[in-house]
Amino acid sequence: MSSALTDLFPHPIVQAPMAGGVSVPRLAAAVSDAGGLGFLAAGYKTADGMYQEIKQLRGLTGRPFGVNLFMPQPEYADPAAVEVYAHQLAGEAGWYETELGDPDSGRDDGYDAKLAVLLDNPVPVASFHFGIPSSDALESLRRAGTFTLVTATTPEEALAVQYAGADAVIAQGIEAGGHQGTHRDLPEQDGSGLGLLSLVAQIRETVTLPIVAAGGIMRGSQIAAVLAAGASAAQLGTAFLATPESGAHDVHKQALTNPLYVRTELTRAFSGRPARGLVNRFLREHGPYAPAAYPEVHHLTVPLRKAAAKAGDAQGMALWAGQGHRLAREVPAGQLVEILAAELDAARTALSGKGDLR
Repeated sequence: MSSALTDLFPHPIVQAPMAGGVSVPRLAAAVSDAGGLGFLAAGYKTADGMYQEIKQLRGLTGRPFGVNLFMPQPEYADPAAVEVYAHQLAGEAGWYETELGDPDSGRDDGYDAKLAVLLDNPVPVASFHFGIPSSDALESLRRAGTFTLVTATTPEEALAVQYAGADAVIAQGIEAGGHQGTHRDLPEQDGSGLGLLSLVAQIRETVTLPIVAAGGIMRGSQIAAVLAAGASAAQLGTAFLATPESGAHDVHKQALTNPLYVRTELTRAFSGRPARGLVNRFLREHGPYAPAAYPEVHHLTVPLRKAAAKAGDAQGMALWAGQGHRLAREVPAGQLVEILAAELDAARTALSGKGDLR
């Protein structure tokens, strides 16, 4: 198995790229400086906004880091279903005294422009969500010196990632917080995803690519488990969401361990694509009726979510979180990397028979 990825950072710990203002340069820098791999999230940003964050991050650390891009989405949403959902959300707009967003605000997230920036100003690592870049794009990034990863949620998707020519695959289990990175958004498959350990084992027997395991990981012992299952590294999002360097809203951070939020659920309520978040009022009231329409629903609800955040109303926010959210620790990101690395070492020692298995 190639060590080209893990040679970039001492600890097999990758900070997940969390879009929406969470994965800011200071968070990525803290993780990279501590020996993990920090990531910026280009999703929902302009190409220039992404470039400015890359410049800022380079001013904060000399260590390797990554940048994540969303793939453009095909046009398969039913406009009538989006309109019906917009009518349902009218009450929310009235409550928060704002207008709904324009559902036709764009489908490609500025992908071509962002890719051009990454080719002109290469970064150490680039990852992709919601699909697979073309083989030409992946080869161009490789020639530029960028290591590429693509998310897969099934062994079949992982095989497609390998055929396209990516350097590694991110195996995203159904436990993961935020959006599932499925290559095709099929409503009939909602909730049918594989758990992470099963997914890693199946992908390990399907492809020869290095695997980064993602989904619900909050402790070093869990990192040890996915490494034992065949992964080269683990990607953690929710674990870093609660750190002071994270750009998440304070209300979001506090909700992770608030006893009021007892579980997470996959929902289309906020974006039109399956994403795991803490169950709150908005998710309960609108989740059952949200259409399979990404990014149309995302654009619709942006003003609502911003208004809820401004009001400090957690019941109207998209509180993305993985299944392990109750294990979140409010410690600096660099310290968290050190804690996770120590826990990983302890787990490895115990599993080798040299330690206490309690």
